[in-house]
Amino acid sequence: MARTAKPPAAPVLATDKAAALALTPVSRETEARLDRYVALLLEWQAKTNMVAPSTLPHLWTRHISDSLQLLTLAPSARIWADFGSGGGFPGIVLACALAETAGAIVHLIERNARKAAFLRETLRVTNSPGMVHLAEIGDTVDRITGPVDCVTARAVAPLHQLIGFAEPLVRRGAKALFLKGQDIEAELTEATKYWSITPHLHSSRTSGRGWIVELDCIERRNQSATAVSTRA
Repeated sequence: MARTAKPPAAPVLATDKAAALALTPVSRETEARLDRYVALLLEWQAKTNMVAPSTLPHLWTRHISDSLQLLTLAPSARIWADFGSGGGFPGIVLACALAETAGAIVHLIERNARKAAFLRETLRVTNSPGMVHLAEIGDTVDRITGPVDCVTARAVAPLHQLIGFAEPLVRRGAKALFLKGQDIEAELTEATKYWSITPHLHSSRTSGRGWIVELDCIERRNQSATAVSTRA
């Protein structure tokens, strides 16, 4: 097995964890759930790439803290929908953090069967509130009944596609929070060809090149947005 595929040494993870929780503090109970999540993630990582192997030494700051920061932008949100949950960022992290919140649930949408199985097992092991939908994002959004307070996505699809997926939920009152990288200006330029939006950009706490795109209102600019936005 390649050296880069091995799990990081415990002291490395411990140092990274301390740095992450200094950026985004959590309760002891949430920390314990996140510890169980990380242990399970590293176990599955040996068989299936849940995250890029090169990011494992910085798992807490690069992935967990990056996900936790969304809670400060939607502090009253209880019902979340996470597009393309993959290894659980940000959906599982949010579920772990919301486990003590009455009525909270995170809808985790994932089309890969193995990753969906991992998400279900993680919810069970951490005793966190969530529901896994094994399906394409576009096939699931309209099936989520009841209110959704916040929609999230991270490293899933270009912004204009994410906006298309989120539009039905935002129309019903949800806020969208999309974690994006340094190419955000180009993605916004492309998105505004199809969508009328007023984005609020938040600089990531955990990455000097990362951004969070906040959207409270989405309107179709032209009918071609429908076709373009539903291909991910």
